[in-house]
Amino acid sequence: MLAVSLSSAASFAQTQTQTVAPDLDLQISYYSKVLTAEGVSREARYQDKMLRRSGHVWLERIVPQTMLKASHATEIKKVSHNHQNEKLTEHKHFNPVLIPRHVQLENGKARIEFIDKAEKMTVSVPSSEFNNVNFDGSWENSYYLIDPQLLKSMKQSAKASNVEGAVWYEREKNGIFQKVLWHTQKQIPLIVESGDRAGTFYQSVEVKIAANTQTQLPWTNLKGYTHKEYADFLD
Repeated sequence: MLAVSLSSAASFAQTQTQTVAPDLDLQISYYSKVLTAEGVSREARYQDKMLRRSGHVWLERIVPQTMLKASHATEIKKVSHNHQNEKLTEHKHFNPVLIPRHVQLENGKARIEFIDKAEKMTVSVPSSEFNNVNFDGSWENSYYLIDPQLLKSMKQSAKASNVEGAVWYEREKNGIFQKVLWHTQKQIPLIVESGDRAGTFYQSVEVKIAANTQTQLPWTNLKGYTHKEYADFLD
């Protein structure tokens, strides 16, 4: 049974990579829990909005308006404190978490830029600086959230899926497990879970697919934007 499932997974993954993935608008919810050696449990949650189009991925952090206003007020206070005898001005730092990222596929490689609508500015990042903006350089991880080739190393799970067209895959080694609920037609994971049996860490990603895709794409309307390089923000 396991051998058959593994073979099915490999065949399934090969089929996925040969099919054109559809355009999708997604809301992605991340959760992580870590138990430290001191017995302290730490949890984190956040959400991203993602737009997937042929050759393009847009990823934007979902931040409550109350937090955006608080962050804005803090920046003004900092500037006011540092320039008490000068006219109050606003100062923004390059934040690769809060500024939406636009990943493109060019000549078989992923290219990333950040598009700041508030500042009407784009920021290009060279491959040598990918780690500094938390980007692994993988087009597959950006476009599919996980590399579909990963399914080749997983077996189809006996766990039933309650989503039509989605199949559970899993693998475990040395007490570390990973589970993926993969939607065949959409070519996207709906759930990704990983952790260890000892309970020291657990991570999950849940994906909600919007019923419709938006027509106004944020990377297509950059008239009047200034362009900067990542190096412009380095000390």
